[in-house]
Amino acid sequence: MSQSHIFILMVIIPLIFSQSARGKDCVCELQNSDPAFPENKLNNVEFTAFQCTENITSEKMTEIDRLMLGLQHRIRQLLDNVSMLEKEDNGNLYAAVSLRIIELELAEIQDLLDKLNRTTNIYQQQSLQTAAEFQDMTETMAELEKFDHLQVMARGRENEIIKRDLEQCKEELNSTSTSPTLSPGHCGLGSMVNVSEPTTYSLTEYGTSYPYGAWGRDANPAPGDENKYWLVVLTSSNAYGNFIRQYKSLSSTILGIGSADTYISSSNPTTNTIQGSNVVMYANALYYNCYNTYYVCQFNMTTRTVSTVALPSDTGYNSKFLFGHLETTYSYTDMDFATDESGIYVIYATTSNFGNVVISKIETSNPPVLNQTWFTSLHKKTVTNTFMVCGVLYATRYLDKEIEEIFYSYDTKTNEERYDLKFNLTKRQTNIQFLNYDPGDHLLYAYSDAYILTYELVFQ
Repeated sequence: MSQSHIFILMVIIPLIFSQSARGKDCVCELQNSDPAFPENKLNNVEFTAFQCTENITSEKMTEIDRLMLGLQHRIRQLLDNVSMLEKEDNGNLYAAVSLRIIELELAEIQDLLDKLNRTTNIYQQQSLQTAAEFQDMTETMAELEKFDHLQVMARGRENEIIKRDLEQCKEELNSTSTSPTLSPGHCGLGSMVNVSEPTTYSLTEYGTSYPYGAWGRDANPAPGDENKYWLVVLTSSNAYGNFIRQYKSLSSTILGIGSADTYISSSNPTTNTIQGSNVVMYANALYYNCYNTYYVCQFNMTTRTVSTVALPSDTGYNSKFLFGHLETTYSYTDMDFATDESGIYVIYATTSNFGNVVISKIETSNPPVLNQTWFTSLHKKTVTNTFMVCGVLYATRYLDKEIEEIFYSYDTKTNEERYDLKFNLTKRQTNIQFLNYDPGDHLLYAYSDAYILTYELVFQ
């Protein structure tokens, strides 16, 4: 029950006038025929309603949905991995490792089930308690309404019903049966409403050797390459890389088997090698920040050739406009690359835009060229990472060692900025060095202190 309701309780007090014997003094005698209004009962109802509002929030009510979504995805992933491992098994060569992977996944599923059961029990108790409190509040308000002699509350309820019916009528009149034309900035998924718990969580075959890196799938794969995964690790000073490792499946990526390396250069770092962990794969080409320049590099995986395009000359590079938070910064993260349903973008900052984020669309020609550009008011150094979905830029920030928050969005279609988003990413490690969205499976791919993770986005 909202505290905003105003209760107008009228008390009719009869007045009896009498005149003294001297005929000069007028005395007004008050006689209240109604019992005193029980103000303490009204205060108790307001306090109980306030507690209900505090205890039952939309964030808490969606917790079960998040857990169910994560559990369903993990079970599907487990089935896929078991099937894939059966196909890849070669004379029991991988049997021990395979069984260990399955054992770990089953343990994680059991943890999710335990958490789901605990959460369900807590919410059932809250539901029973809230139902009892609501019944008490209903009975108390019915008692208090007896003091409303002018029927103000009853008339107010009738007015609310009329207003609701009018609003519904307006919506029906304004509705149309034709589907709107989807513009590039709005690809039909609807608004993002939630993010799942991590659905993949594993070390790579390198263990904890390289805390900076990136991974994922080609956002625009060639036919037959839809199930391939790529991995880039920064093997020099946590800043530079010179090769891309590819796997034929997710299970191969987790197990570290059946990989193939493609080298950009034999030395590291050198001209046109990888600088920074924010790289993406699109149409069989890797896009990244060229070593020691403000240039975008496009490395063709087939021809093994590099093409470049320059960003504005005042673009920050070599750790000028970094991602980070109060406790740390992420080296050489001046440029972030992102994929979505319509292509590939580069996110960076310039001195002319006061260190605020700039978004440029990249045309995937050879050589690549910059297309439309958007300027935001988001200061890049306040952000830990960015990604694109349906032409909308999302930015994250560090809350604590367990939670990263998606707090900001910029719609490239409408130029609307929002700083009031509150979508939480549950972390398994302290930092996230890489984050990117795959339009093929609607997953966020993260590289976090040498671990690889995925999150499923939920759309309205």
